Amino acid sequence: MKHLIASTTVVLAFVVVSDAGQAQTHNHAGHRLPASDVSSPYAGQQNRAITSLSADDQQAIANGEGWGLAKPAELNGVPGPAHLLELAKQIGLTPEQVEQVQRLFKDMKAQAIALGNEYMATEKAIDDYFRGGKLDDQTLRDLVDRAEQARANLRFLHLSYHHRTLDVVTPEQVAQYNKLRGYSQQVIDDPCANVPAGHDPAMFRKHMGCK
Repeated sequence: MKHLIASTTVVLAFVVVSDAGQAQTHNHAGHRLPASDVSSPYAGQQNRAITSLSADDQQAIANGEGWGLAKPAELNGVPGPAHLLELAKQIGLTPEQVEQVQRLFKDMKAQAIALGNEYMATEKAIDDYFRGGKLDDQTLRDLVDRAEQARANLRFLHLSYHHRTLDVVTPEQVAQYNKLRGYSQQVIDDPCANVPAGHDPAMFRKHMGCK
């Protein structure tokens, strides 16, 4: 009888251990998950020189591209130099306007490349910090602050060159630009009568050349 109890105890213990081991590969619904599902979606990204930026991100920043940083301007009816040049014929830019926008674009791109390289260097410094193994809060805080400031400088540059285009193009050309780009009907129809939310009305109308 004692041998039977001992054997039963061993079997039960085996079942409990087996169940515990299998529980890690089941989801909450009880379905067994493939082993690949427990891996991180970041797997492979550890091989990047700058882990927070993809190869495409790094290439775009190195080329001085907008990298989506100027969306608040672009999507609220304030065009950027690069796309104005792409649509120059469709929106009727004069040769003088094209020359002015080209000058804006050239200046913006040169600064964007410099600031972009600075930003990527600060992000790489954070990677180097963690790869170095000597960690402390103050050093990390300094590195993060530098990276965020570098990104802010880059973002400000792109946004600021969007609103500088309003000194060159007419409200009608801006409206046509937004129509071609497929943006808000509110801005397309009458930018002077329909001030986008979040804008100072007087300042917006001044930039748009409203009477």
